[in-house]
This record gives sequence, C-alpha cells and structure tokens, in this order.
Amino acid sequence: MVYQPAAGARDLLPLDVTQKRWIEERLQQVFHRWGYHRIITSTLERMDTLMAGEAIVRQMVIQLQNAQDQELGLRPELTASIARTVVTRMAGVTYPQRLYYNANVFRRNWESRHNRQQEYYQAGVELLGTGGLLANAEVLLLVADCLFALGLQDWHLILGEAGITRSLLNAFPAHLQGKVRQAIAHLDRITIDTLPLDDELRQRARIMLDLRGNSADVLQQVSSLNLDTEQQAAVNNLKSLVELLESEKKFPLILDLSLIQTIDYYTGIVFEVVSHTENQAQVLGRGGRYDQLLGLYHPQGENIPGIGFGLNIEDLYQVLSSTQQLPQAIPASNWLVVPETASANAAAFAYAQKLRASTELVRVEIDLGGRDAQAIHKYARDRQIAQIAWIKPDGVPTIEPLH
Repeated sequence: MVYQPAAGARDLLPLDVTQKRWIEERLQQVFHRWGYHRIITSTLERMDTLMAGEAIVRQMVIQLQNAQDQELGLRPELTASIARTVVTRMAGVTYPQRLYYNANVFRRNWESRHNRQQEYYQAGVELLGTGGLLANAEVLLLVADCLFALGLQDWHLILGEAGITRSLLNAFPAHLQGKVRQAIAHLDRITIDTLPLDDELRQRARIMLDLRGNSADVLQQVSSLNLDTEQQAAVNNLKSLVELLESEKKFPLILDLSLIQTIDYYTGIVFEVVSHTENQAQVLGRGGRYDQLLGLYHPQGENIPGIGFGLNIEDLYQVLSSTQQLPQAIPASNWLVVPETASANAAAFAYAQKLRASTELVRVEIDLGGRDAQAIHKYARDRQIAQIAWIKPDGVPTIEPLH
C-alpha cells in the first residue's frame, strides 16, 4: 500500500521549505522594520470564534469535535483568532498594537474537484487600537513595502470601501439586497438587468457595478449618487487616503467600490493585491478595516478598531518561481568532518562542535563511516560542501578545500 497525504494536504520537501522560508524571511524583515511583533494563535478554535459573528461562511471551516462535544474548527484565516486573543489575553495593553503572523490556515473544499488544496500558508499583519487616515495609509504602504522587498513586478492594489458599498446597498429593498450584493461582487450584469428593480434602482446598481478604475473618475461617479452626509464624509475620507497614497511614487492603485470581500466583517477600506503574469490576474493577498470585530469577543462588548492584511505564500511562490529569484537548491554545508580512524571519532565530534560555535551560522556535517575516501569526496562534491576536515586521533585536522 502506498501512503499519500490526506486529500487537500501536501508535504513540503527541503527545497520547498528553503524557497518558502526565502519569502517568509523577507516579509518578516519588513514587518520588523515597521515595528510589528509576531503573534502565534491556536490552530484549533471554537466554532463561535471562527464564525466571527456569522461573517465567515460555516462551509469554509473544517470542523472537528472533541470528547466534550464542543464544536471546534481549524482556522480558515487569522484575524478572528488574533481578535479573540487580544481582547481575552492582552487586557490593559497600550494601543496601537502592531502584530504580525506567519502560519497555516485551512479551508474546506466543498466543491467536487478532486484533491483540491485545503491547507494554505499566510503571512500578514494586524494594526489594532487605532483608526483614521494614517493607520489606513500605514497598512497599505506596508503591503507595498512587502512586495518591493520580494522584487515583485507588474502588481497593483485594488482599493474599495466596504462601508460606502454597504450603505449604497441600503437603497435597495431588503429582500433584494443580498442578490444585488452578490451580483456586484461577481460583476454579474445579467442578474442586475433581470432583478425586479425600478429604473432608478437598476441604474444605481449599474453605476455601482462600474465604480472601478481611475480614482478621480470613480470618486466623481460615486458623488453623483445623492449621498447623505455620512456617506459623503466616508467618500471624503477615501479621497484623502487616495491622495496620500498617490503622492508616493510607484504605488499602482485602482479604486473599486464594487469590491466586496467573501468574509463579511469589514467596515471600512478593503483591498486586494493583484499580480499580472502571462496575461493572467492572480490575487496575492487581501485585507481591510474591521472596527467592530474585536467587540464580538470583548467581555464588555467594547469595540476596538483594527485593520490588517494577509499575503498568500503559495501565490507569491508561483509568481516568484517564474523569475528565478527563489533559491534553486538547499543550502550547502560549509564543512564535512571525517574521522580518519575509529579512534578519532571523539576528536571529530569535538572539532565539529568547535566549528559550529562560530558567531555566524556554520553548517557542519560529520561523516558517519562506511565509505572510503573516494566515496567521501563524491558525496562532498554532490552536496557542494566547501571543505573537508580530516581528523586524526590526536585531534589534529587536515583541511581540504573543495572547488
């Protein structure tokens, strides 16, 4: 019998891990430079935590059950888990809190496609305890800094505003709002044209469907929708954010007020990072503002503002693998330490440990015996080991550089 990973799971071999770590380490360096600290939350959560007040579709969660018949699930994303952790375990902290994560997430595949992936890796940040223009700008500029650090080309950021989009939907009959929302989310003109709407509402839906493109044009279009005072203030805030972002050089921005995320806890700006490769658009990450999510978990229901994003490591890998930027081999060892005789074994281990004690990372292997000198040389060449140290019983080494 041949044993395979579970359906939707996969193994990462040493080269896969090396390439994954190359991406993660560069992202981590950016997070550190911006003052963010790593948080690690439980992979397993209670279902009421994961559902985030019904903002997350239950079918997305891989569900489990423990001996106490509690409903548990594997996290499909990190924001809800971090929100729960902050309000229950970090009471009294000074805000803002800048947190980042690097973790796996799990999403149920309820489609019929065979062996579709259900485990993913993400890296991202959560900026908690502050709202407003500067916090929004920080997170978006941090996204851009991450992509620059990876050397990505041909990407852009699609920026929407969930609060504006949601308030514009309030003009539609309550029983049709869900269908209009789905039609706009999927750019479905046919549904808009066939829904039982009067001419004014149908035209409003068509305008909402087309609120995408150059920021100045989109902001002018949305202002033509007879906005109330609160809606106009939200548009003005969005305009200020766009102006700040566009003052930064090389920040490719598309404004899209038809952008509606699958996860429904966003209350303010929402965004997607999209890469173009071989005439194909690929979403590399998503994020947004969620000013009411932490209140769901707070003992007194206190709302704490938050904004964050998650980048998909697998999607970044696919884009970067075509550019040859990723490592093409696992790191080679610096030394192979070989005891010349059995009586030199202890001396060989001692010499290897001395080499490993360097302040910089030095990779040292011990030859485990059973090979002659020719086989040892072949092994060292195949593994691209830099040097061999032949150790005599008295501990004296003979150093042989390999080229």
